[in-house]
Amino acid sequence: MAAGSLLALLDDIATILDDVALMSKVAAKKSAAMADDVSVMTKVAAQKTAGVLGDDLALNAQQVTGVRAEREIPLVWAVAKGSLVNKAILVPAALLISAFAPWAVTPLLMVGGAFLCYEGMEKLAHKLLHGAADDETAHDSHAQANANPAVDLVAFEKDKIKGAVRTDFILSAEIIAITLGTVASAPFAQQVAVLAGIAVVMTAGVYGFVAAIVKLDDLGLWLHRKPGAAAQALGAGILRAAPWLMKALSVAGTAAMFLVGGGILVHGVGVVHHAVQGLGAAAALWPAGGLWAVLVPNVLNALIGMAAGALVLAAVSLLGRLRKGRAAR
Repeated sequence: MAAGSLLALLDDIATILDDVALMSKVAAKKSAAMADDVSVMTKVAAQKTAGVLGDDLALNAQQVTGVRAEREIPLVWAVAKGSLVNKAILVPAALLISAFAPWAVTPLLMVGGAFLCYEGMEKLAHKLLHGAADDETAHDSHAQANANPAVDLVAFEKDKIKGAVRTDFILSAEIIAITLGTVASAPFAQQVAVLAGIAVVMTAGVYGFVAAIVKLDDLGLWLHRKPGAAAQALGAGILRAAPWLMKALSVAGTAAMFLVGGGILVHGVGVVHHAVQGLGAAAALWPAGGLWAVLVPNVLNALIGMAAGALVLAAVSLLGRLRKGRAAR
């Protein structure tokens, strides 16, 4: 009898262990599936936010120029820490919006898209209305500030850092908003994982690349002074290429503003979105249809983004003039 009870107990224990093993397998599969989902959503979010990064890189690289060479990396590090603080504010705010006001995601994206278009049009207008002489004057003022011992370089750097962190806050808000739009329908845990992952990866990637960009000229100069002919040639090539890289990043960033901002606005207006999709589908029937199917919607997004940017810029300029008129009275 005792032996029968012992066997029954052992059988129960074996059954429980089997159940535990089965549940562990199920939990492991769910965890793996969740990890796969997070990985996929993070990749999608990174692809959607990549358009903002070109401008983020160019703007931040420009913000930290004009300081002494030995202070460039500390300055980039200071801005990177400010960027992490920005994202530490923006990520919880995005999660709260998703949890308590999910209806606000699309309007916020639309506002962010309109701002991107406005900023891109403002850059274009500045380029058209202000010649290279103005940019040269600004560059000369930075150089004079560095050379003048009477200038408080600590205050000068603090102003640089504040300006760069403000710029980063705006672009980080757009990156987080786009990411939130990507994961808005996902479970809360996945939203946290994707938003936190994007915040860390984007910050490390952007400011690591910014640090590399601002030190390119130092690398080129170091190689140019090496005794070998190959090193000197490579150094000279880097020195020649560095200014062009900055210009290319600036152009790519401006184009990305219209593409990303216009795409967000188009996606938020159903009628326009369907019209652009229809034109893209019609273009797919042309010769080399795959190319046109990608090119036509992107060109339309950019044109709509430019039009929206021009309207917002005109409105902002008008409000500025009205305020100045009232202040003058």
